[in-house]
Amino acid sequence: MPPSAVQPLPDDDGAAGSVRPLPRSRDAERTRAEILDVATSEFADRGYAGARVDEIAAKTSTTKRMIYYYFGGKEQLYVAVLERAYSRIRDLEQRLDVEHLDPVEAIRALAGLTFDHHEAHPDFIRLVSIENIHRAEHVARSDRLSNLNTRALDVLGRILARGREAGVFRDDLEALDVHQVISGFCIYRTANRYTWRALFGRDMLDPALRDHQRRMLCDLVVAHLTTRR
Repeated sequence: MPPSAVQPLPDDDGAAGSVRPLPRSRDAERTRAEILDVATSEFADRGYAGARVDEIAAKTSTTKRMIYYYFGGKEQLYVAVLERAYSRIRDLEQRLDVEHLDPVEAIRALAGLTFDHHEAHPDFIRLVSIENIHRAEHVARSDRLSNLNTRALDVLGRILARGREAGVFRDDLEALDVHQVISGFCIYRTANRYTWRALFGRDMLDPALRDHQRRMLCDLVVAHLTTRR
């Protein structure tokens, strides 16, 4: 919760407006979550520069000054959107129960989880693309994001270690290498959906192709990990 219930109301360009008392929220977490839900859609659809706090406020049951009360400003709101988006996939990875699986099945489970998440959350893919347009300047300012994405390698690293110990996986690949292969496939499939369809006549998110593409990802990762050089 912000330290003060009285704050200036900035415009979208950051200029401070009048000082007005802010009412206490009866359900701060729900209000904050609602703001983040709407802000996620706005930033994903319009980009950082195009999204307006006025529009986000108009689509929520709160006010513009409450948005600034909770988040401090447009940039802080955008960073909070990124942090929540990344935290959701990292939390799913952490909760994935793969210790009882052999390394090959475990890596398939992790790759499949990423495939499922990215397909179900196209806004996440758009946000990542937008932040790359901005050369990750907002991501770089977030200590939480640095810590979150270090966790992306935890589960993967443990699976690879078990696979190497069992003599199943090659030993010249780091967890980050494998993470790149999985993420690259899953992000490309959604991020390039429309150009791919226009150029090749195939919708990569066609439900009829889903099982084939999910299996292809898992097969590619396993083949890469088990190929001897």
